Amino acid sequence: MAAEGGGKEMNEIKTQFTTREGVYKLLTHSEYSRPNRVPFNSQGSNPVKVSFVNVNDQSGNGDRICFNVGRELYFYIYKGVRKAADLSKPIDKRIYKGTQPTCHDFNPLTATAESVSLLVGFSAGQVQLIDPIKKETSKLFNEERLIDKSRVTCVRWVPGSESLFLVAHSSGSMYLYNVEHTCGTTPPHYQLLKQGDNYAVHTCKSKSARNPLLRWTVGEGALNEFAFSPDGKFLACASQDGFLRVFGFDAAELHGTMKSYFGGLLCVCWSPDGRYIVAGGEDDLVTVWSFSDCRVIARGHGHKSWVSVVAFDHCTTSVEDGDPPAEFSGSDEDFHEQIHFGGGRDRANSAHSRLSKRNSTDGRPVSVTYRFGSVGQDTQLCLWDLTEDILFPHLPLSRTRTHTNVMSATSPPVTGQATTAITTTSNPSGTNGNSSVSSSSSSGNPANSLPSTLPRSNSLPHSSNPAGGSTPNSHTGSSSNSSAKGSSIIDSAFIATGVSKFATLSLHDSRKERHEKDHKRNHSMGHISSKSSDKLNQLSSSRTAKADAAKTLGTTLCPRMEDVPLLEPLVCKKIAHERLTVLIFLEDCLVTACQEGFICTWARPGKVGLLSSQTTRPTLPVEQ
Repeated sequence: MAAEGGGKEMNEIKTQFTTREGVYKLLTHSEYSRPNRVPFNSQGSNPVKVSFVNVNDQSGNGDRICFNVGRELYFYIYKGVRKAADLSKPIDKRIYKGTQPTCHDFNPLTATAESVSLLVGFSAGQVQLIDPIKKETSKLFNEERLIDKSRVTCVRWVPGSESLFLVAHSSGSMYLYNVEHTCGTTPPHYQLLKQGDNYAVHTCKSKSARNPLLRWTVGEGALNEFAFSPDGKFLACASQDGFLRVFGFDAAELHGTMKSYFGGLLCVCWSPDGRYIVAGGEDDLVTVWSFSDCRVIARGHGHKSWVSVVAFDHCTTSVEDGDPPAEFSGSDEDFHEQIHFGGGRDRANSAHSRLSKRNSTDGRPVSVTYRFGSVGQDTQLCLWDLTEDILFPHLPLSRTRTHTNVMSATSPPVTGQATTAITTTSNPSGTNGNSSVSSSSSSGNPANSLPSTLPRSNSLPHSSNPAGGSTPNSHTGSSSNSSAKGSSIIDSAFIATGVSKFATLSLHDSRKERHEKDHKRNHSMGHISSKSSDKLNQLSSSRTAKADAAKTLGTTLCPRMEDVPLLEPLVCKKIAHERLTVLIFLEDCLVTACQEGFICTWARPGKVGLLSSQTTRPTLPVEQ
């Protein structure tokens, strides 16, 4: 294991990497795996997945981790950056016969130190509800496989609900369940509820309440992953047919779609404020899609093979202005952190502070950066910054302003409005405020305009008003969009811890032959075993896929490569021997996992060996 810069060998595994905010370090003593620490022979197995929950116990060590490796499922106390992992004492361990766990999800609303609700999906189609603390198997859904016989690809609790959960299958169907209902002893009968462009929603016809409550059929081929928006009102689905489809969940209305550049979409995630969606898949790209404009605004190229996971880092953003430190409102700890990170950069802790409202009224220019990451079958971790020159390409950089009033993710800007500012403050009171957008009304100054060397996409729709025009737009969310359910989920999602902003961006010239490169499709042993089934799936849908690609390329569904900016990663490091299957951003670290069954913790800059801010226990020695 060689550290970054420790040699010229291309295949060396990195144990640290550097960004503008500092050095991220791999904590080798905080590695979780099977108790024997033996690499798992991943051939023919399902991807290793990781789920976290906090049980809010009094010891200050409330994080719990669940992960699957082959036929096994483990549940541990997660000590993160604070203490070495003790693999000899799992809270719960289960070994399954005849089927393998494929995915899982905790319900954060019901989690306590004495009980947690964990959903586990399986390769044969069943879903199990277990309590790994009480060691009880509560219920088994789709036990007789009468609802769906295909592999479970994704399972999630419906945000804000203690009883509803959604399950996706490789058949392309999703099912809404209620934990209080049974599944019945005969195959369910369905009645059409709503139908749209390549999707349909059916209700289950039954005299008594039974599962599933709803069946969604989405696209063609497998539904690989779905993700709820931060407010729980929208659902983004990534499908094997290459389409991202975004639905209003309660109304089952299609909000917008996007097509991959090539192949299926494998993963999807939302920005913490619900304004942007990132998807990744078999085109080796990460694609950024605007929720309000329903269009692709950027693509990222850094991976050499399929992208398996994308995730936003809700703890990292940058807010740059000319204010002195006194303009920052928060705790003393945050004040010192701001000084440490340099003047003019406000650092807002996601737990207990926000930017001063004075920044939103004094007219100083402010810029915002979204940080997200991706991992892939090429064993590489990439970090990306989405900056204001991509988000607002037709306004001078110095005139992009941020209004730091309380944001409402339930009221994104109306399509067609000139979106020129992003609110990145939190909503600790649980009430939804209005999301403001505005544009500068000062006279143009050539010295302050965006340099011509920065990427600009002339093909993107221009706002109806020039950059220097005096037309502030204010979008006010309707009261019907505000709900306790939405606000309860997103209370802690909006503020992020500030770091400095940097992104290497280049407008794609003409790389249509890029896909002829030597890809590492078969980089891992696990992929070899699935080649035959992959080929069958590809053959079965190749005709429709080619027809769809021909129709969509060059449209707003799938812009040509030269029509949108191409992001380059801030960081692109090989961090594993096997394909990567997990990327999760936590407050003081990020977590990755590979198909060998090793779950790795990477401490954020300055967080090595430190306790989290919520605990009062003494600081432990720094891990080497």
